[in-house]
Amino acid sequence: MRKLVEEVAAAGLESLLGENVTLFCLNYIYTGKLIGVNEKFVLLGQAKIVYETGDFSEKQWKDAQPLLTDWYVQTSAIESFGILK
Repeated sequence: MRKLVEEVAAAGLESLLGENVTLFCLNYIYTGKLIGVNEKFVLLGQAKIVYETGDFSEKQWKDAQPLLTDWYVQTSAIESFGILK
């Protein structure tokens, strides 16, 4: 059975604007408030880079270092995303 994906406005990353998201990327994990999205980049406010996750059932990352400014991540580097913590 084949399922087709229907394109919907404000879906995917756009639907998460204003939320605290986690981006699993090619080399790193980033987390922060999603404050901007376009075709090439997303912009995270209060961004952190996660060096060690720890147990995913925990409320805090084991080692997440704050980035001192808003942070841009290329959409082409994002493997998956969602709201985790």
